[in-house]
Amino acid sequence: MAAATSCSLRAKRLLLEPRFEGYKLSLEPLACYRLGLADAVAEVKLRDDQYTLDHMRAFGMYNYLHLDSWSQDNVYYVDQSGRVMNLSVTLDTALQKPREVFRLPADLTACDNRLCASIYFPSSTWVTLSDGTGRLYLIKTGKRGDSASEKWEIVFNEELGSPFIVAHSVSFVKSGTHSVAVLLLRVEKDELDTKGSGFHVTLEWVTIAEMSKEGDHQYEICRKRVLQGKSVPHYAAIEPNGDGLMILSYKPFKSVQEEEKKLAGNDDAKTANEKKDPLYYWQQTEDDVTITIHIPQDITKDDIKVHFSPENICVTLKDQPPLMEGKLHSSVDHESCTWIIKENKSLEISLIKKNEGLRWPELIIGDTNGELIMDPSQATEISECLMHLTSEEMNPNPEKENPPCNAQELEECDAFLEDSATLCRFDGDTLQVTHIINLGSNQYLFSVVVDPREMPCFCLRHDVDALLWQPHPDQPENMWEHIATFNALGYVQASKQDKKFMACAPDYSYSALCECLRRVFIYRQPAPLSTVLYNRKEGRQVGQVAKQLVATLEANDPILGFQATNERLFVLTTKTLFLIKVNTGN
Repeated sequence: MAAATSCSLRAKRLLLEPRFEGYKLSLEPLACYRLGLADAVAEVKLRDDQYTLDHMRAFGMYNYLHLDSWSQDNVYYVDQSGRVMNLSVTLDTALQKPREVFRLPADLTACDNRLCASIYFPSSTWVTLSDGTGRLYLIKTGKRGDSASEKWEIVFNEELGSPFIVAHSVSFVKSGTHSVAVLLLRVEKDELDTKGSGFHVTLEWVTIAEMSKEGDHQYEICRKRVLQGKSVPHYAAIEPNGDGLMILSYKPFKSVQEEEKKLAGNDDAKTANEKKDPLYYWQQTEDDVTITIHIPQDITKDDIKVHFSPENICVTLKDQPPLMEGKLHSSVDHESCTWIIKENKSLEISLIKKNEGLRWPELIIGDTNGELIMDPSQATEISECLMHLTSEEMNPNPEKENPPCNAQELEECDAFLEDSATLCRFDGDTLQVTHIINLGSNQYLFSVVVDPREMPCFCLRHDVDALLWQPHPDQPENMWEHIATFNALGYVQASKQDKKFMACAPDYSYSALCECLRRVFIYRQPAPLSTVLYNRKEGRQVGQVAKQLVATLEANDPILGFQATNERLFVLTTKTLFLIKVNTGN
């Protein structure tokens, strides 16, 4: 198996601004529109048995608002009646009420053990949808955004076990066959985990392909692959052609098949190494070694052959393979060595050491079929010899040596770092890691779809800035490209203790974050000034300035969804959908 290629992220210097001076708070008003929802959002709150941080990350912080990256004027959510509702914006000042485009066939409220419904748009005419009960739907929609041709029609639906959310999906054509690959995320009970949270995270990679049966075209599952890890991935996405998978996570993911092989191998090794009754026992003094071997009742003296040499021993019974054979730990006086059959039908062999006083750690080099029986007086003697190496006191003699290190005196740089996140690319056929990056201190911030035909981008903190990276799986030499920088955003977001969601415009013109309640912060990229401005400290002219804007929503309900387009922000609460106009259209 080929080792994974260790990679690194290379930032483009031209996209960095080392002289960035910060954001100027702008009081310019932002146009904000609100729409009351006819039926509340189908929020599913965590149950008592969903108490871990992974449950919170996967389901408690779920974004209930879904942006159609193929038609960015459209957002979707699922309401409590099981309806998929769509808001299509053509003119901000003349907003229509959200309209129903699809209704889930099953009654969601009838299922106690359910998660939130989840949606992903793999293409401009296909949708993958989970109802949160464990059923996956593949829906053909027609051209979305065009009410004349838009019609949502189920072409595949199947129960796939325990409840999951759709993390990502892609649509592609290979050899003339259309396929949709879907990534399902679960947090499941782990009976084998006795020291951790008691749960593991499962990513199931399901491929649904068009099959032709008796002239009828149907969609069926053609392949399933499963990976498991111990933390919810920050980012998980299938490559556009379905050939690979990228996962950014705090703890590593591994193929279940690989784990099963490993466990099977461990079980075989365990079975092979299970403690069997020793074939022989041996004792030693400073002068000799005594070996005791139990022999069957029907064995006579004539059936036993013991061969001594200065450095080897061989014992056979009848015509069987040697019962014990090999090189002794040290030389013996082979002419003085003897053996006898005892009354209890055991064979006793006496070896006379050539080097008296030498303690043997093993009888036959590399042989594990015997067991050393130690005399109590020998054990006490060995314990006393090792006593000086151990002590129950932290510093038994403070005058002789410096006292041990005090943890309170450690500097911050001496602290042990936690395991950092890694970004891995998995091969679609073998599920082996082909490329890996240790992200170190580059904290994950958010992901965004810049181009729906490409993989989602992910944003990482680099020092004080936030850098946006576009994966290119078809370019092994430049698999992750630095495409934009949000100045000082890494530093700014760290100060927002109540932040819930982060996003950016697909054209990188601004970044935004929202808190759990009411407030939304917008950070525009530096823009040229219409008037002359000077930096008084440095006495130089400032050519551009970056602005921070704050929007306060007229709602007391928690924010459940947050999406950004080039022109506007969409913010969803339980009963209201807000539109914040950030940029004017071209």
